[in-house]
Amino acid sequence: MVDDKLFNLRKWKRTHYTIEVTQELDGKEVVLAGWVRDIRDLGGIKFLILRDKEGTVQITIPKDEANMDLVKQVEDLQRQDCISVRGIVRRMEKAPRGVEVIPKSIIVLNTAKQPLPLDITGKTPADIDVRLDSRILDLIRSENQAIFRIRHVALEATRDFLSKNGFIEIHTPKIIATATEGGANLFPVAYFEREAFLAQSPQLYKEQLVIDFEKVYEIGPTFRAEKSHTRRHLTEFISIDIEEAFATAEDVMGVAERLLQYVCKVVKERCSKELEVLKYNFEIPSIPFKRLTYDEVINELRDAGIKISWGEDIPTIAYRTLGKLHPYFYFIIDWPTYIKPFYIKPRDDKPEVSEGFDLMWYWIEIASGGTRIHNKDLLIRRMKEQNLNPESFKYHLQVFDYGMPPHAGWAIGLERLVMMLTGVKNIREVVLFPRDRFRLTP
Repeated sequence: MVDDKLFNLRKWKRTHYTIEVTQELDGKEVVLAGWVRDIRDLGGIKFLILRDKEGTVQITIPKDEANMDLVKQVEDLQRQDCISVRGIVRRMEKAPRGVEVIPKSIIVLNTAKQPLPLDITGKTPADIDVRLDSRILDLIRSENQAIFRIRHVALEATRDFLSKNGFIEIHTPKIIATATEGGANLFPVAYFEREAFLAQSPQLYKEQLVIDFEKVYEIGPTFRAEKSHTRRHLTEFISIDIEEAFATAEDVMGVAERLLQYVCKVVKERCSKELEVLKYNFEIPSIPFKRLTYDEVINELRDAGIKISWGEDIPTIAYRTLGKLHPYFYFIIDWPTYIKPFYIKPRDDKPEVSEGFDLMWYWIEIASGGTRIHNKDLLIRRMKEQNLNPESFKYHLQVFDYGMPPHAGWAIGLERLVMMLTGVKNIREVVLFPRDRFRLTP
């Protein structure tokens, strides 16, 4: 590491990112800062690939031209060492991007302990558990860089769309006193002298807030203590939630399909390089998305040899078959009231059927939502039908005495959306530090 006495900000502070080093800078001096991605020695010449947040550039050291101190310094460099390079840009058609930097000096800002636990270039494959154990190094790989740049753009597009459509961003508590949706899929936490839980959804808060703001959205973490250990389940994930006053399920289904079309357009326009790295492409969906009723779905599945009794949930194997029949975005509507959460409104003309929906992409559920119950007596009755104690929801129920309007909303799982946008098959790949039934570190 560089000696503190020699550590002069003006010596190592970058003037350019790697992407800015182009042939137009031929003959100009630049200062770059980043990490050693790779090293190649061809005898009389040595190449360093320097990486920063924008990409890479080739640093070329001709041994017969460089001073001996610099050559010796380069000999000691290893992958992932953090360095600053002052040098002259040189046009070189054979170099990556047609340009290279001939160094005048190199400052080592920090060294990386060798050997590294995995190959940061990705040339030597590693199992996902090995990669997740050394996630910071794993994220250096160009494929992971592409995934999380796409995720960033998708989030930016989501906020842009919802804000332009009159929704205000909110943030609700993640430490709560009672279950949002009932059930046992909760993580208890010690909250001073009493027990609390990590929120499994912002559902009840966002419903209440339509009285104040009418149209709200939240992008934030949710926690589910589910024991499912599949390629599409996590115990902590990011949920994109909306709630809208004076709206029905059909209204917010329209919001969802327009949002997804917009996000797909933006990602296609802004992330062509990242999609090329991932060797993946997707079609921008046309709207409106197809609507299939629950009855139509179980009839289709019966014709395909999968029998589901009316009122039962649809198992994964059946969804996989359904995805082959409908390889695109589609809604499943008119679900049995019994299997939907207590706050989903039953249809007025047919109470055994709800105004709930799921939004599917092939066989993967991307979102769920529906019209909410805004009548307090009906809500209490639905709670009791699902063996929930209304007293546990007294702070939520009291809001229904303040003029609760008809309202509807949905929740989209961000990670599943990113899987669709990137072609990734394992949901852990699209989370920086995934949490599942067996993983709590790093």
